[in-house]
This record gives sequence, structure tokens and C-alpha cells, in this order.
Amino acid sequence: MKQEQAPLSITDARTLWVSLRSAAEKLAADDAVFAPWLQDTILSAAHLGDATGRLLSQKLQTAHFPAAVFRDAYAALALRDAALGDKMARDMKTVLANDPAAHDPLRPFLFFKGFHALQCHRLAHDLWHHGRQPLALLVQNRVSDLFGVDIHPAARIGCGIMFDHATGIVIGETAVVEDDVLFWHGVTLGGRAFAPEDRHPKVRKGAQIGAGATILGNIEIGAGAKIAAGSVVVKSVPAGATAAGAAARLME
Repeated sequence: MKQEQAPLSITDARTLWVSLRSAAEKLAADDAVFAPWLQDTILSAAHLGDATGRLLSQKLQTAHFPAAVFRDAYAALALRDAALGDKMARDMKTVLANDPAAHDPLRPFLFFKGFHALQCHRLAHDLWHHGRQPLALLVQNRVSDLFGVDIHPAARIGCGIMFDHATGIVIGETAVVEDDVLFWHGVTLGGRAFAPEDRHPKVRKGAQIGAGATILGNIEIGAGAKIAAGSVVVKSVPAGATAAGAAARLME
């Protein structure tokens, strides 16, 4: 895991937008094959929210649901949530701080499916709570098909989140993920009952969930806790603790 801090310039939506535009202009000049896409996605966009809506809509569109459907939905989300861009900037800062493959903001923005899946979940979550549940489920389905990430639209997810590689991440309907949580691939936040009660894990601020970990039931992963790769967790883990194994035990 990359330990050095992310560039201090990525602090909010404005600074992320300036950085993205600058990097996009450079890539378009260096490699002409990217120029039309970058022009349509970033360089013609009015602001960060517009660029994100363009990017996500290109990915989510289908024969029966053109890009305009998703772009309009994302524009509505951006109007309702004035902090949306700053949340994205915080996600980006976390990626840059923890993923050695993220050399600059443009790479995660254009190419990292974990970053895409998280931003799509923000859209699905907004649709779910504003009377458009079928469209929210369509977004969930498209993200599952495209990225191999399955997050129920009702799940509550904070910001400063990283889904590294992201393939195989599953997050259930009543799960809660607080700010600054790091996920690696193959993580499941699942339920232990089929009844519609609160049945999924609550992952508190700053926790780290290793690759292939399975966390089941309405249990709590405390702030700053670490779950080792491949662990199966069915009991709450205290703040700051490390749990490993199947079934997981607290490490001394």
C-alpha cells in the first residue's frame, strides 16, 4: 500500500477539476487517439459534475436507455447535493494516497472501475431516495455487469472511499460504510437473514478490509479496524483492532 500523502492540490472539487483539465489537455496533445474522447468527456464539460455525468453516462448507456437518461439523472443529483464534487475529490485523494498505480487524478477518473463504481453508486443512491427505484436498480445492474461490483442502491456509503481493483465487491441493502474506508477486491458485506430487517455490517471510519474478506450480519467493524485478506467475520470487531481467519479472531 502506498503510504505517502496525496498531492495537497487535490483538496476540493475546484482543484480536482483544474488538475483533470490540465492532465486531459496534455494527454490529448501527447496521444491523438485520446483527443476526441477527452474533448467530449472533459474538455467540453463546464465543470467537474458535468464531466463526471458525461463519463458515467457513456458507460451506463444501453440500446433502450441512451446516455442522456443517465446524464440528466446525474445533473439532477449534482443540483441536489452541493457537496458532491468535494466528495469525489476526497475519494480521489484517498485513491492517490493508497494506490501506487494512480500516478495522477486523470488515470483513476478515466480508467479505474472502483472509482467509477463508487460514483455510480452515488447516482443510484440518489435515485433510490427520490422516487426512481427502478432506474436506481438499473444503474446497480449496469455497474454489476460492467465492473463486477454489486452495491444495493440503499446502502449508505461515505466519502474518501477506495475500492482497489474492485472486482467482486458486494455490499448489501442495509450496510453502512463511513468515511475513509479502504476496500480491496472480493469483499462481501452480506446479511445472515432473509427477513427485511437491518441485516448488514456497519463499517466505521478509517477501517481497512482486505481482499476476499466476508463480513456477515448486522455487526460493527470499528473505526480504524483492519480485516485481513480472506477472513470471515461474523462478530463485531472493536475500533483499532485487527481480525484474521475463518472464522475471524482478534489478533494480539
